[in-house]
Amino acid sequence: MASNTSKTARASVRAGQAGQGGALSVLGEFKYLIPLNGGKHAYVRNLTNGKTAHLRTDSEAFVEEIRVLAAAGHAAKIRAELNTLNATHPGDGWDATEKRLVEAGVFEG
Repeated sequence: MASNTSKTARASVRAGQAGQGGALSVLGEFKYLIPLNGGKHAYVRNLTNGKTAHLRTDSEAFVEEIRVLAAAGHAAKIRAELNTLNATHPGDGWDATEKRLVEAGVFEG
């Protein structure tokens, strides 16, 4: 029995099925990092467990939270967010935060 679904609908279903390789895919813009207190703290939104943590950006807990997200396939997006935060808030130390994460090997994979 033939189905009367549109070409666009079939392509959409195929694209949705292709993204089911472990990393969660979300439509729209999703921010992982919400800066607080001039870059000294941040909310880190974790899609893998649905929780948001309030962490100091120079803490080991922050590094580990970003490591979990990077391991889940979100490293490129997080690095892009860090670069955007550094460009929009140049005095808040986001470049140093990214450097600490790189030195800790968070984005190596």
